[in-house]
Amino acid sequence: MTTKEQLEIISQNEPSFDQAISPHLSGEHGMAPISFTIFQMNIGKRCNQACLHCHVGASPVRTEMMSRETIDRCLQIISDADSIETVDITGGAPEMNDHFTYLVTECKKLGKHVIDRCNLTILEEPGYEQLYDFLSENNIEIVASLPYFRKSHTDMQRGRGVFEKSITALKKLNQLGYGNGDGKILNLVYNPAGAFLSAGQKALEREFKSNLSRHYNISFNNLYCINNMPLDRFLRSLIKAETLDDYMELLKNYFNPSTLDGLMCRHQISVGYDGHIYDCDFNQMLDLRAKPVSHIDEFNYEAFISRKIRTANHCFGCTAGAGSSCGGEIT
Repeated sequence: MTTKEQLEIISQNEPSFDQAISPHLSGEHGMAPISFTIFQMNIGKRCNQACLHCHVGASPVRTEMMSRETIDRCLQIISDADSIETVDITGGAPEMNDHFTYLVTECKKLGKHVIDRCNLTILEEPGYEQLYDFLSENNIEIVASLPYFRKSHTDMQRGRGVFEKSITALKKLNQLGYGNGDGKILNLVYNPAGAFLSAGQKALEREFKSNLSRHYNISFNNLYCINNMPLDRFLRSLIKAETLDDYMELLKNYFNPSTLDGLMCRHQISVGYDGHIYDCDFNQMLDLRAKPVSHIDEFNYEAFISRKIRTANHCFGCTAGAGSSCGGEIT
């Protein structure tokens, strides 16, 4: 399914996202950035997993990877823009990019906080075991996907054996000082298993912490709840189950205007593996390139910070309920 076809499918019913947000933007036409503090990089679509909910469509057979040249151009922008505080590295499994450790090391030299969005199981793959020490020595924040604290739920969503590997990885990270009060941050990410919104983040976090501690002696810092976006594999599953209309109606019915100021697109840049610029990781998957600056080779700070953010109906996923961002709930 092409990106154009995905856009057409999710945009069939009114109200549109632009119609929904219009009364809440003080007469502005469209959303504008608020700050520019996060530089997010999707450095490849290759992954050792192929999860059902993945909006990236990542898998072991994908070959798209960010080059060293593109990484160096990104590093120059990060160095030049004083407002950037955090470099958020994602994928696929970003660790599978040959230049991952180089990118992390250079970002730390620039004094930036670095986030690795890790699926945990990659740390247990042959040839990647050294990443435990590398991440720990560089004090990299780890944001790790763990659909649930029970094996059946996790393996159903991410594949057989994923839960046990994830538990092994979490235990090793705890031994290195992650998630247990020693200053090394380990956050977990929860995605609902189907076409519904997650429970309250704080309540679910308490449940995760209680179960992981009691059964596996595992600790972590925060749980982030992220709504499933009607894109790529999840969109196909909704269409196959004939529940797409119901899910889109759910997202629209729970539209929450108080989430608008905290949307990730209003505080970050999202750069694809080929250097194209997007307002967020989800726009990246729909090839909705930022305007007027659409590639890092033509990056201009003033033009970027004064742009209008591109939106479509998938944005209801970020504004439903308590909101959803790369850092979990917004309100």
